[in-house]
Amino acid sequence: MKETFTLTAIVNKKEESYESLCLELDVTSRGETIEEAVTNLKEAVELNLENEDITLPIKRPFMTTFEVTAQRKTKKQRKESQ
Repeated sequence: MKETFTLTAIVNKKEESYESLCLELDVTSRGETIEEAVTNLKEAVELNLENEDITLPIKRPFMTTFEVTAQRKTKKQRKESQ
């Protein structure tokens, strides 16, 4: 019996492409656009679920935000320190 599960995708810009990550399964993929990266990730996750012995549903990871304080160097300061 097939079931549908909602999983979490994070997409990051990487140079000329986008990298997508499924947090629950630690599966990644890439694409030239955000949509393509997510579509490719979905395919990679489906293949992973077919080929691996994974018990579903998987608990969602805990996600939060946090703040840090840092002094950022200007371009001039970075250039001078090289």
